[in-house]
Parts: sequence; C-alpha cells; structure tokens
Amino acid sequence: MTLVIVDYGSGNLHSAEKSFQRMAAEHDGGPVVVTSDPDAVAAADRIVLPGVGAFDDCRAGLSAYQGLFEAIEHAVLTRAVPFLGICVGMQLMATRGLEHGLNTAGFDWIKGEVVALRPSDKSLKIPHMGWNDLVIDAPHPVLEGLKTGDHAYFVHSYHLAASDPSQRLAHCDYGGDVTAIVGRDNIIGTQFHPEKSQSTGLRLIGNFLRWAP
Repeated sequence: MTLVIVDYGSGNLHSAEKSFQRMAAEHDGGPVVVTSDPDAVAAADRIVLPGVGAFDDCRAGLSAYQGLFEAIEHAVLTRAVPFLGICVGMQLMATRGLEHGLNTAGFDWIKGEVVALRPSDKSLKIPHMGWNDLVIDAPHPVLEGLKTGDHAYFVHSYHLAASDPSQRLAHCDYGGDVTAIVGRDNIIGTQFHPEKSQSTGLRLIGNFLRWAP
C-alpha cells in the first residue's frame, strides 16, 4: 500500500511526511512518498493533499503541475482511492473559495464555500492559531477513538461552510462554529493539522491508513 503526499509547492511537508511514516510503520503500512509526479499519484493506494497559504495560490500552484490534479481526481473519483485533505488541502474540496474577495473554483467534491472566520467575540484574533477542542458531529471510521474535547492544532483565517450539514463531521468553537472535519464517501478533510496535533492527530492518521471505504 503506497501513500502519496502530494507536493505542489505548498509549504514544508517534512513534518507531515514524518508523521505518516511513523504511523505507517506502526500499522504495517507501505511506503510514504512525497511527490508531484502525476503517474505516482495515479497509482497511489492513498492520497494526502496538504496546503498552507491562500486558497487561490494553492489552486494555482496545483494547476501549474501538468496533469497532477487530473491524476488526483481520477484516483479519487473513479478508483475511489481514500483521500485526506489537510488545511487548505481540505478547503480545496469545496465548490469555491471566497478568500480576499476572489471567487476561485475548488474541486466541488464537498458542496459549499470557503469563507472568512467572523468570531462573535471581537477579542478573538484572526488567524485562529493554536489548540482548540474538537466537537464530534458524526461518527466516521477515521475518527474512531476520537471524542469531543480532544485537542487539535489550527492555523487558519477561513473555513469550509458545507452546504450539506451531514458532511461536517466535526467542528470547534471560535466565537461560533468553525468547521474542523468534513467528509463523504472515500474523501475526508481536516482544517487542523493532524501532523501537529500530537496524540489526536496521530490517531486520526492511523485510522486513515486502515480505512477501507
């Protein structure tokens, strides 16, 4: 079982690679490969799409690698390969991103929009940065062993407002509900960084490696 972490120039992937390698070793998983090669992505058994920065920059960065998004889309939608999006990698699954007044098309895998955080408590700073408690909204195999109150590490100013409430699997409170996890079928995404979320993140990664949707 080969897990591919997609490298499209969006951030330092070292910590993500190390976390997935650690859990793959613990769960008798196969190799973890960081690559921008469409052929490697097309042949992958699991795909992880990270992302940091602005929605439109990440979308443009992904499109700059010829054939890369097409390989991801074919693997995920046609072959039903398990897919995990992290931070902006999760946001890209939305219908569109509205960051900085732009209207940027997403993958449209999770119907909804990526919108700015607007906490009701004006003392709360943007970006939302640091540890926050998860509130589990719906059971899911990748969330096995996780519970409301578990901590995860967030760094973001926008979140995915899903049109279908059943596709929001978890949220956190930051002056209002903020989407933390979305998913449907063979795709799941986390707004927080599992590779930086200690035991919570490692459990989620282990569950993803075992997941057979």
